[in-house]
Amino acid sequence: MSQKNILFIMLDQLRADALSCYGNTVVDTPNIDRLAHQGVQFNRCYIQGTSCGNSRASYYTGRHVRSHGASWNGWPNRVDELTLADHLNPCGMNTYLMGKTHMKPDVAGMARLGVEPQSELGRFLSNAGFSQGEHDDGLHTVGVAGGYGGGGDPAYFDYLRKNGYAAKNPWATWANAVEDENGILRNGMYLKHGHLPARVDKAHSETAYTTDRAIEMIAQFGQQNWCLSLSYIKPHWPLAAPAPYHQMYRGLELPQANKCSAQKQNAHPIYQAFMELPQSQTYSNDQYREHALPTYYGLVKEIDDNLGRLFASLEQQGQSQNTMIVLTTDHGDFFGDHWLAEKDLFHDVVTRVPLLIMDPSSAANASRGTQCDEMVCAIDLIPTFVEWAGGEPQWQWLEGRSLVPVLHASLDAQKVDFDRDCVVSECDYGVMRFAKDLGRTSYNARMTMLFDGRYKYVHCLGFDPMLFDLQEDPNEHMDLGRDTGYGGVRSQLSEQMLDWGAGLKNRVTVSQETFNHRASGAAGKVGILIGYWQQEDVPVALQLDPEVSAS
Repeated sequence: MSQKNILFIMLDQLRADALSCYGNTVVDTPNIDRLAHQGVQFNRCYIQGTSCGNSRASYYTGRHVRSHGASWNGWPNRVDELTLADHLNPCGMNTYLMGKTHMKPDVAGMARLGVEPQSELGRFLSNAGFSQGEHDDGLHTVGVAGGYGGGGDPAYFDYLRKNGYAAKNPWATWANAVEDENGILRNGMYLKHGHLPARVDKAHSETAYTTDRAIEMIAQFGQQNWCLSLSYIKPHWPLAAPAPYHQMYRGLELPQANKCSAQKQNAHPIYQAFMELPQSQTYSNDQYREHALPTYYGLVKEIDDNLGRLFASLEQQGQSQNTMIVLTTDHGDFFGDHWLAEKDLFHDVVTRVPLLIMDPSSAANASRGTQCDEMVCAIDLIPTFVEWAGGEPQWQWLEGRSLVPVLHASLDAQKVDFDRDCVVSECDYGVMRFAKDLGRTSYNARMTMLFDGRYKYVHCLGFDPMLFDLQEDPNEHMDLGRDTGYGGVRSQLSEQMLDWGAGLKNRVTVSQETFNHRASGAAGKVGILIGYWQQEDVPVALQLDPEVSAS
């Protein structure tokens, strides 16, 4: 291929089991399924952070949360942290953004370096390296203390106004609002209104607009090598779907929540605190959940339909034969499973996410339509992109593995050895209201999960660990963290977690080439001959003529 492009599609808060290629029998997602049929479906992909912000920071840096430090929504990446653009630009690939990043500028770091945030460099450093394209994190809500979004009106506001949706905040008044049976305007944040259609036509929804802009941007890229991070805001709440998606799955038999009463008995203190959150109480109500789930499914279906438009446009523009397409999400959604809502904890419904990769090159022909059951991670994508683009991954920064060997494997070699014995994910719950009640501070309200393929071990600072045996308990109902019969397992996994933490990449200013040079005895070659008694003891290759040495 003379031209190489990457279309990196990220959905927000998407459960893997909401896609038909991952087993959903209610929602049909043929366009997303097409990626599975033409590429590789990864069945055990785990995220590195359990909130929008920290997970995306790991996707965009190729590093664990503990390494990049952006542990919660809105926490900035350090100004010196390399991101997707930094890794792909040296490969001759320009990077663009359409949609959400959840990244914020490191204002203090830029000020220390004398960088103006509104300068070209400042914009690059402020938004995960995406200085070109359109940034919109969604969630332009309005509350008693003002608006959530901040940073001025996004372009979507002007688009809505130009299409007849006049309002100071058309996102809140039209795109994510509904009208009840009496014509009264209702807030789309409330789940009880999920059966009503959003006030915008489906052609003007956030999903349709994001797709339209992506199609327009790709048409302008021409013959350059490009990577477009296309980040949809849905199916993340508010659960307000435009017609006909709001009612497409209403009245059908839906999957039941994965929960059991035993989970509430003698629950771990942190788990108990999450179960007591108002949103968890709401989604644990089966009646409320069954009212909201059809809308969530409708939003997923809307995205799939729009991706069909996007993929057709790629073909029409002659770009499909040279564009790798990747689809994933930042995290899942409990949606009532385990008596919980939202994300944050480490059950598979949140941490195990869909990952589909379609590589158009002939080298990937043998792997098309196959599935990979190896444990892979969000942080594997940047090394994959760089290798596929023809570059050399900067391993002093990157903590993942390239998936190119899987994409280019033959049918009888799908099991590729990643030299990976575990995956790790992290949660910083310090901003939660209950953290203080649990005696935690902003610096020690942390959890770290390690999964070795069978056991899921959760280290909880200040508390007993949690432990789940997914071989015997795939539904993750039984916490073995305080079971005396599993002391040996917990000890082994604790040591494994210590090994993982000790192996993180913090020597980021030294390239592998420089390290190899120093490790090859470079000091001796420049006369640093420590501890030798006499010249005759020095290896011949390092000996200088005495006269030369004296001079």
